[in-house]
Amino acid sequence: MTRTIVITGASDGIGAASAKQLAQLGEEVVVVGRNPEKTARVARTLGVESFVVDFSELSQVRELAASLLERYPRIDVLANNAGGVFGERTLTADGYETTFQVNHLAPFLLTNLLRERLIESQASVIQTSSAAARLFPRFDIDDLQGEHRYSSTAAYGNAKLANVLFTKELNRRFGDAGLSAVAFHPGVIASNFGSTSDGPWKFLYGGPLAQRLMTSTSVGGARLTWLALGKPGVDWVPGGFYSNNKAAKTNRLADDPVVARQLWERSAVLADLPL
Repeated sequence: MTRTIVITGASDGIGAASAKQLAQLGEEVVVVGRNPEKTARVARTLGVESFVVDFSELSQVRELAASLLERYPRIDVLANNAGGVFGERTLTADGYETTFQVNHLAPFLLTNLLRERLIESQASVIQTSSAAARLFPRFDIDDLQGEHRYSSTAAYGNAKLANVLFTKELNRRFGDAGLSAVAFHPGVIASNFGSTSDGPWKFLYGGPLAQRLMTSTSVGGARLTWLALGKPGVDWVPGGFYSNNKAAKTNRLADDPVVARQLWERSAVLADLPL
């Protein structure tokens, strides 16, 4: 049976690579991207449908969810892959710190708006996290948006840890209903990721050695594809964190159920969702 697989952040990078791989295998892929031209190009090349959404505006996330629910009676996989690292601390149109909203709050909102459809479909929810969740965060549940202490590196690490915490809490709340959640580190990918930032991120992703030292987008995309094709409980463990298609360690805070619950509840308030 052909499955419907929604991939955000699919206008380039590992999202586009995975979309291509899955489409070639005959899956019904839905491409979601921020850049209209790039998103249309990927969708046209693959012969699939697409939606243009900017995660820095939660109203657009709500519109996307409504469109997906109207268009697709089943959603078998939701890959929350959109994200980014940014430079100076800025606020979105919703008044939230940009890194926090784009990487965590927007996919949290999208997943919850689609939640009943996902449960009906016995779906997998895949969260693109990062090794940054272990290496860089200064996670403070009382300062999720870096109002008191901010650096672009810590903000990104905090957001990627939030991805893992969200995955674990999503699985705890709705795993018994048939929804399976998993997070993964795709590798340090040679792409334009980090181009909107400065300092070490811009050097790392834009420096002359980047293409030589980093993982290709096709390999990183294949790690997303592996999870999308995999059977929860057989190929991967729901609630787990994976790297290179294997269970991996992440930040010890990720195993704290109290922090995961607090993050969920505070995110729900910010996204205007019921607790």
